[in-house]
Amino acid sequence: MSTPVLLAPDRAKQLAAEFGLKPDEYERALAILGRTPSLTELGIFSVMWSEHCSYKSSRYWLKQLPTKAPWVIHGPGENAGVIDIGEGLAAIFKMESHNHPSFIEPYQGAATGVGGILRDVFTMGARPIANLNALRFGDPSLPKTQQVLDGVVRGIGGYGNCVGVPTVGGEVNFHPAYNGNPLVNAMTVGIAPKDRIFLSAAAGIGNSVVYVGSKTGRDGIHGATMSSAEFSADSEEKRPTVQVGDPYSEKLLIEACMELMATDVIVAIQDMGAAGLTSSSVEMAGKGGVGIELNMELVPQREEGMSAYEMMLSESQERMLMILKPGQEHIAEAIFRKWELDFAVIGHLTDTGHIVIKHNGELEADIPLAPLESEAPLYQRPTAETPKQPILNHADIPSPMGIGEALVKLVGSPDLCSRRWIWDQYDSTVGGQTVKRPGAADAAIVRLEDTNRALAMTTDVTPRYCAADPEEGGKQAVAEAWRNITATGARPLAITDNMNFGNPEKPEIMGQFAAAVRGMGAACLALDFPVVSGNVSLYNETEGKGILPTPAIGGVGVIEDVSKAIGYALKEGQELVLVGETAGWLGQSLWLREIVGREEGAPPPVDLAAERRTGDFIRENILSGRIQACHDLADGGLLVALAEMAMEGETGITLAAAPQTTPAHAFWFGEDQGRYVVATADATAFIQAAKAAGLPATRIGRSGGKALVLPGGESISLDDLHAAHEAFLPALMAR
Repeated sequence: MSTPVLLAPDRAKQLAAEFGLKPDEYERALAILGRTPSLTELGIFSVMWSEHCSYKSSRYWLKQLPTKAPWVIHGPGENAGVIDIGEGLAAIFKMESHNHPSFIEPYQGAATGVGGILRDVFTMGARPIANLNALRFGDPSLPKTQQVLDGVVRGIGGYGNCVGVPTVGGEVNFHPAYNGNPLVNAMTVGIAPKDRIFLSAAAGIGNSVVYVGSKTGRDGIHGATMSSAEFSADSEEKRPTVQVGDPYSEKLLIEACMELMATDVIVAIQDMGAAGLTSSSVEMAGKGGVGIELNMELVPQREEGMSAYEMMLSESQERMLMILKPGQEHIAEAIFRKWELDFAVIGHLTDTGHIVIKHNGELEADIPLAPLESEAPLYQRPTAETPKQPILNHADIPSPMGIGEALVKLVGSPDLCSRRWIWDQYDSTVGGQTVKRPGAADAAIVRLEDTNRALAMTTDVTPRYCAADPEEGGKQAVAEAWRNITATGARPLAITDNMNFGNPEKPEIMGQFAAAVRGMGAACLALDFPVVSGNVSLYNETEGKGILPTPAIGGVGVIEDVSKAIGYALKEGQELVLVGETAGWLGQSLWLREIVGREEGAPPPVDLAAERRTGDFIRENILSGRIQACHDLADGGLLVALAEMAMEGETGITLAAAPQTTPAHAFWFGEDQGRYVVATADATAFIQAAKAAGLPATRIGRSGGKALVLPGGESISLDDLHAAHEAFLPALMAR
């Protein structure tokens, strides 16, 4: 076969650098080809070997995470993770980042992040039942932060609401470290029959390669390489690399794919995500050990004069690539035409082991697939350990204000205030299966249609802990997700992760990554909570300033009888019991930051054995009916959790005195891990059961009235708590 039109050597070398290939990586590509590349070939190498697609800095460490369990059907390596949830059903889920695009163009960046993660799930045969997100923004006083927050929330709501999938949970935090680089992590959970899972490995020499969905345009070209580099002062100029989404087309695509999947004509299917046609075709053929030939003039196009290079690298949204059984193309075409979507046979599988790209009869690319994967860069980059911070003695940190005043300030602070302004822009109940809406429980609960079963799902991470001690922070992120699912009565089954870090070429950043993976792995093993999917987002830096290390965790669990699922709203006349060890840990606490103005100290340690014992006991007592409401203790500590329970249930609390051995502010606001507050009808019997299980348990109050009454008699009305809690975001966004 003839060779394509090759770039001049100097021009090829220049473009390789512009496309993000290091000099040694470019030399490796030359060795694979045995010649100078064409423009299309260079584009293919650059995106497939980008950080975003190849995980070249993270693969070494990610292999250390536990990924197997009896209930895991498919772990990392497919479009999304798959777990067995009983009754012949599987849950399919993943979390993925759209950080860089969301800073450049917040609305479309966030919207297409939602669209992309939806496709990762339904491409495997699952009907999406829920979306979640994990968001991080900069200093809220900055106009740029307000602009990005507004655009991101509207983008998530605009796409999810239109496509008809409820957004049921998530988290939002603020910190100046995210001023130049917000984080937008989107998660989707779907359900499929466990014997009808669709995979991406192409098979069948001569089988048709079929393009379906929307037309290809010039939006998103080199989006993958843009997401694999730091931002600089000219980041606004990268706006053309941000994709444009159409949720109405996505809804049609979901329905068309579901209908086709009910037939028996699909051999393999893959979402066109990052790097578009390039990644989908290379990955499908590579996994199947076959070759693939594409004719680009057959690709549905919405712009005139597109080159093969542009079509291969476009990241236009709402597109899928399929391999169909021979002679069955007419079945698929009829379905996609009915749903008013494009359908085109654009190529076929070959026995060459190469990806061959043709356009109008001209050869544009011819690359051997095996070395494109096997010779892809893999770095074990230098690491530097994060220096340990000292353990703070709570006795050395006096409180500058009273307990009640501090509580009001905390519940109104950016990281603890009500997220209602955000939630109200999301449709959390479309589909009619949402049992626990945002703010009602520690994890969202979504019923599985036509069963008594439900899934609990959450997203969690505490970046300030990870910055102080990445290993302990990684451990805590997994444990927090496990606790939040447990607190509803569900059994935690598996996680997806989204590893958001700065520049991996800096040893201190790579050290953070490696330590976070160690902590996550230890927690996953101790809690039987394996990793089944995930995403890595590196180079989250602007002008050399990196984000806090943020290994976001998305957890999924199952509850077999949804009627037993609980939230944290209180009712009148309940006894409140604190379960777990309380030492009054103030290091890296929100109390220390918001009330004292200090961000320092070691984060609270996570005792994984105690986590397991305590959580299993809590879950058992929820399912038995002994616990009527439950809230895990996290940001802000015990008193913030109690205030949230009171506000959600519109029921006050009269609190018992704090132990004399711990300063009151440390007892009420310390962030010791592995703890829960439970509401029960009989505190004495519950405490006896806890102590028989070897767990610390203390009665701390009783629900009733319309105020939070502190030890000593100070009273804070629920109205005042609500006013402080609800004020921040509406006031911020009204500026």
